[in-house]
Amino acid sequence: MLRGVLELLRGLSITLKALLGPTVTYQYPEVKRPVRERFKGRHVLERYDNGLEKCIGCALCAAACPADAIFVEASENNDQERYSPGERYASTYEINMLRCIFCGYCADACPTEAIVLKHSYELTYTDRRDAIYGKDQLLVPAPEGGKPTPQVVEPGSFDRAIPDMEDPS
Repeated sequence: MLRGVLELLRGLSITLKALLGPTVTYQYPEVKRPVRERFKGRHVLERYDNGLEKCIGCALCAAACPADAIFVEASENNDQERYSPGERYASTYEINMLRCIFCGYCADACPTEAIVLKHSYELTYTDRRDAIYGKDQLLVPAPEGGKPTPQVVEPGSFDRAIPDMEDPS
């Protein structure tokens, strides 16, 4: 009987230590937990400073995705509707967040650094269709001073505002 009481007191002492110790629970959603620098959260499609999209529709991100969560369909740019500085752009870009494992291989495979995993971890949806993020949800807004896409360019001109791009002529 005495042994049982001692074990009970020992258990209560452990509980009291935990009760009086520091709080480790965050009161989400009022208090958001800070994330680490290398955290991989919600995907975004980046733009250049002039507003053109960085994605050139090469679909290397879809090829690198081990979960087959990315679908890219490319179309050709023209002078009346220019979306990216290259010959092509992603006319359709979709990520199925239910399939995504947030590995970051898509960002590693992208030659233009168009797809980036940011620090946002609040992903909620009530329907499976809402879990498929389209280009309109992934593309960041045009930066201040930049124009939204599609842009109209002068025929035969080449946009010199993009870094690391040279005139092909």
